[in-house]
Amino acid sequence: MDILACMKTFVAVVETESFTAAGMRLDLSKAVASKYVAILEDHLGTRLLNRTTRRLSLTESGSVYYERCVQILADVEEAEQAAAQLTTVPRGTLKVALPVSYGTIRIAPLLTSYMQQHPDVHLDIALADRRVDLIEEGFDLAIRIGALPESGLVARRLATERIVLCAAPAYLARHGKPMQPADLAMHACLNYSYASTGDEWTFVTGKMQEHVRIGGPMRANNGDMLRVAALAGAGVIWQPQFIVGDDIAAGRLVELLPDFAPAELGVHALYPSRKHLSAKVRTFVDHLAVSL
Repeated sequence: MDILACMKTFVAVVETESFTAAGMRLDLSKAVASKYVAILEDHLGTRLLNRTTRRLSLTESGSVYYERCVQILADVEEAEQAAAQLTTVPRGTLKVALPVSYGTIRIAPLLTSYMQQHPDVHLDIALADRRVDLIEEGFDLAIRIGALPESGLVARRLATERIVLCAAPAYLARHGKPMQPADLAMHACLNYSYASTGDEWTFVTGKMQEHVRIGGPMRANNGDMLRVAALAGAGVIWQPQFIVGDDIAAGRLVELLPDFAPAELGVHALYPSRKHLSAKVRTFVDHLAVSL
């Protein structure tokens, strides 16, 4: 039984003083309008209207109930409008999970312009390289880099990031340069803990892929920590351009095996559902897609 429909019908009958007129207002037949009020009276166990052949009048219970119905229906309408507005107008708190280094280097510079365009959105940013559970942890969306596991989430590709193999000049002076991917088996490789490929690095030559199993003295769950270790001469790293690009340009790190290009990594925005997507999520993802 739809109590709200019955309440709306009851209010319309009181305000129009007619089942026929109430039915016309709500696009119902007179019989259905009468039935809805009867259902309501049965549900409440009390008579709401006195009915005669000439007029309708409220009972004492009906008068009290009518006042409450008017307020309840107004509250419901206000709640529906507020919920619908969140779908069309960006507002409220947007909880976003970002990878630590990528969030700091690539996305942080884009946030001010977004907040200026959408002043009613409050950003709640969590930096974490681990794969957060959007539903369980209450995130509106997450940005992830690399291969995506199968999930029920919607993924929108925003950009790609080139992977670079590199090491410090001091390390290369001691150990020499690898000349082909297989040579990495003889080098100290510093690996990323959350890499989807584990202890295997993949290189592409034309249409061929070469998978190299690596090992070394250190692994870490943050690319910047691996970068610092590489700068100190600890070993070879396999990291995105946004982490090592400035160091390579300045000569602090040396790119290795440029003819054996590692596969590029996709950057994706992930969110729970495409249906009824809130305006705050839609505008934030659109902003990143245009700006990255």
